[in-house]
Amino acid sequence: MHASKGDRLVVHGRVVGREDHVVEIVEVLGPDGTPPYRVRAENGHETIMSPGPDTVVDHRKAGDVT
Repeated sequence: MHASKGDRLVVHGRVVGREDHVVEIVEVLGPDGTPPYRVRAENGHETIMSPGPDTVVDHRKAGDVT
């Protein structure tokens, strides 16, 4: 997995009825865009995250509109 600051991580819900969880990468801590990442949730909470296989990188930046 490779990501950059400003990319978003989408963690897919693993239980029926549970929505996807989206966080923004605020800092890449691994070499060459690899995990771990410092991420920020919509509520402002920040944490360090090493994404699992149920996570994908959304390379659209937070300000992009599609």
